[in-house]
Amino acid sequence: MTYAEVILPLPLHGTFTYHIPVELSSQAKVGSRVVIQFGPKKIYTGVIFKLHSEISSDHKPKELLEILDEFPIIHQVQLDFFLWMSNYYMCSIGEVMNAALPSALKLSSQSYIGVNPEMELEEAHLNDREWSLLSVLKGNELSMSDVGQHLGLKRPQRFVKELADKGYIDLFEKIKDRYQPKKEKRLRLSPQLENEQNLDELLQELESKPKQIEVLLSYLRNVPVLEKPETNQAGIAKSTLTKENISTSSVNTLVKNKILIEWEETVSRLEKMEKTKTDTIQLSPVQADVKNRITKKFQDHRSVLLHGLTGSGKTEIYINLIQEQLKHNKQVLYLLPEIALTIQIIARLHKIFGNSFGVYHSRYSDNERVEVWQKVLNNEYQFVVGVRSAVFLPFQNLGLIIIDEEHEPSYKQFEPAPRYHARDSANFLATLHDSKVLLGTATPSMETYQNALDEKFGLVELTERFGEASEPELIFSDLRKERKQKKLRGNFSSELIKAIEESLEKKEQVILFQNRRGYASYISCEDCATIPKCSNCSVSLTYHQFNNKLVCHYCGFNQPMISDCTNCGSTHLKNIGFGTEELEEELEILFPQAIIQRMDLDTTRSKYGYQRIIEDFEDGSIDILVGTQMVSKGLDFDHVNLVGIFDTDRMIHFPDFRSHERAYDLIMQVSGRAGRKSNHGKVIIQTNDPGQPLLEKVRSGDYKHFFQWEALERESFGYPPFIRLIKIVFKHREKTISFEGATFFANELRKNMGNQHIIGPVEPVIGKIRNLYHHEILLKLEKQGVNLSAIKEYLWACEKMLHQVPAFKRVGVIFDVDPV
Repeated sequence: MTYAEVILPLPLHGTFTYHIPVELSSQAKVGSRVVIQFGPKKIYTGVIFKLHSEISSDHKPKELLEILDEFPIIHQVQLDFFLWMSNYYMCSIGEVMNAALPSALKLSSQSYIGVNPEMELEEAHLNDREWSLLSVLKGNELSMSDVGQHLGLKRPQRFVKELADKGYIDLFEKIKDRYQPKKEKRLRLSPQLENEQNLDELLQELESKPKQIEVLLSYLRNVPVLEKPETNQAGIAKSTLTKENISTSSVNTLVKNKILIEWEETVSRLEKMEKTKTDTIQLSPVQADVKNRITKKFQDHRSVLLHGLTGSGKTEIYINLIQEQLKHNKQVLYLLPEIALTIQIIARLHKIFGNSFGVYHSRYSDNERVEVWQKVLNNEYQFVVGVRSAVFLPFQNLGLIIIDEEHEPSYKQFEPAPRYHARDSANFLATLHDSKVLLGTATPSMETYQNALDEKFGLVELTERFGEASEPELIFSDLRKERKQKKLRGNFSSELIKAIEESLEKKEQVILFQNRRGYASYISCEDCATIPKCSNCSVSLTYHQFNNKLVCHYCGFNQPMISDCTNCGSTHLKNIGFGTEELEEELEILFPQAIIQRMDLDTTRSKYGYQRIIEDFEDGSIDILVGTQMVSKGLDFDHVNLVGIFDTDRMIHFPDFRSHERAYDLIMQVSGRAGRKSNHGKVIIQTNDPGQPLLEKVRSGDYKHFFQWEALERESFGYPPFIRLIKIVFKHREKTISFEGATFFANELRKNMGNQHIIGPVEPVIGKIRNLYHHEILLKLEKQGVNLSAIKEYLWACEKMLHQVPAFKRVGVIFDVDPV
């Protein structure tokens, strides 16, 4: 007998054994999707992890219900990657699979209701509502939502359960395939009409039917049948004809009379673009030298860090390396941290590679992501650009992984599990494929730069901007002086206002950076100091003026803006702090002639929100772009000569050991948007203390100096890159139980690990999210001489012990390995 170890998309550890029926045994392959029953009724899509023929005599596994794939959709290398990720990031392999597979590749089961055929309904004692449902169910099966709609009930579950308990109905699960190939109706001219004489005769016959003639002429305009008869075979999409105000009934009449032939064809949802430029990128002498040094470093290192200034031309080097890999029939993965950045890069890559590469990110629909997955699986895409989830794609012959802006926290997955870092995961993926990794950035993460100094990674530096571009001038605007001299206008210093005026006069563009969306950070009563807070989280509500609501940025709770204090009834409410919305409003008052656009989560929620704003800014339709960190990430605009940075001090002094690194990165990256061509750029940084040490490092622009300064502090206090961290988060609806559970766990750890490695438990800055109270333990581990696998096993054992205590059975435990 043959058995399959199946991965299920559930937060349960290990795989699950199922018996493969004889009739399915020849179809069963590792990496294929299967349909299984788990528990009494639930149906899931799983993936075969392993096949074997031995099993313990006392174990009687269930049978597989169905095998969905003729050929595996996941390779062995991917399964090895899934297993590594589940072990390293301390989650189940099912959670990894759930994150990896596009949703449309996972079948879902839905509860259906049918009449129990063994019950005699004529003798049943039923009320009107029960009779109404059962009469509809005769010969039919209804979903739970259908039942609710028929009965006019929002929640029909209780009613259905009562009928099921009486034995009148059966509940069962039906599986539903979420992926549906896109179908397109197409038309072609009957082959007999491909010559001019037959066509003329037909047009004469139809002389009294002008609408049908109009259809034929429209077809001939789009498909040159007489000049190129071969084009008739492909025909035209029916929708193309009907878009031209052509009569649909006339089209259908011509199909009925066999003058036009209609058929249905499966088509791709993915946008097609052709090459518009030459295939080659001309590198400057400096870029060519850097590219050669990278290639040389690859001889001794799997991973190489390209440390290049903003605007130094790293993208051209990436493209050249991609082309080399494709010439050798190798696959390439080009990772980017943000969807906003992919849009501009993709437009540039389309000009060079045309339609030969794929794009993979969360703004694509489920069905579009399935099509990209299938094209990578079938080797139709040798090259993919994507965000962090692209590491899961089914590459078979990966030669190079490029991780652009490798320092970005966006590469880290926070919720839900697996809480992986795409940069570190890509480095392991490269070992499985025996491929190379190029990490590019102007501001390397502390961990990556330390790896380069330790020679674990190769290091290549690019120290000058591309072409005639020069480093922008940095100006620190002292807000304390401005306030004393009463020069501030809203949130704008006089220096920044003057610089914006000059830029607008020169028809140049401006980017303003404020890393907080909304209108005001929070609302406060001037009489009693009450601040409206989220009912689910321990945070204040942010005021959003565009919809006049108070919104929680953690759970999404929102309520209409209040007109008086909920505590004392005072109408004296004050906005505290400011976000992108308030800056946009102030700009409209200060510069009424300018065209201003905001770019943050609120303005880019739609599928093409990013694209529309970026294209409008590129073609000069926008004068001033005000945004959150979206505007800092690698965007390249020709006519931006001024960048303004707000709220610098809040970034620097945020209570986190990485706050200096993040502030430095953000300031340097957003500064790099100015003066990227020949124009000399200017950056104005608004701060209350221009002389603080971090801003001195920004002023010098010397990353090495910053790294040495920050590394001294990190090493003395025991933080990455010198120490490995594991954060353990405890969640419960009751604060005391969350804290006591975390304390129990910490005490168990201290019994075997001592006190010096463990911090906590402590309540985090945001101590309550979505009605769950949080407490955290931070585990500090040396990088050398520590058996990390054994420690993780011990952490799992401690979690098991915690849940064996009745009071802590429902305490949620989350392991976050290498938190950022």
